[in-house]
Amino acid sequence: MSIAEEVKKLQDLKESGALSEEEFEQAKKALLKESSAKADKAGKSINLNSIDVNTWGMFIHLSQLLGLFFPLLGFVVPFILWQLKKNDSEIIDTHGKIVANWIISEIIYGVVAFILMIVFIGIPLIFALLILSIVFPVLGAIKANNGEAWPYPLSIRFFHVTRIINVKPGSGSVK
Repeated sequence: MSIAEEVKKLQDLKESGALSEEEFEQAKKALLKESSAKADKAGKSINLNSIDVNTWGMFIHLSQLLGLFFPLLGFVVPFILWQLKKNDSEIIDTHGKIVANWIISEIIYGVVAFILMIVFIGIPLIFALLILSIVFPVLGAIKANNGEAWPYPLSIRFFHVTRIINVKPGSGSVK
């Protein structure tokens, strides 16, 4: 039976005269206190905070793959996710910085490869960059889901990553 149904039963008892106003308020307060205690106990038995942090980190990495289907979304969505959650956790902020460093580096490498297409060396560079733009986010997402921060190789450090983290599910606390 839900809390709302139990409160409704108490209300019906009060309206029928079986409970006084004071008894109704005491019973309702006890019911809500019991429900709150159950919710707290359930929340303490499973630490969802680190799982949530790891999941957000994974989403930030994987959101880059949207660029394969919708060109600008692969650049915009990771930044939006990072900005939305960076104040909630240093871990999420670290993943956002790693991804931002790669995206900016990827754009620079793409421009250079496009210019080098004049001398034909740019064509294989574009293909290599395309492969890396799939492999790096997938590896980063796997590492993030495992609680690790993995700075992408070849990325230029525009945003300083303060520390490399290793948060396993069930440890650590985050808002």
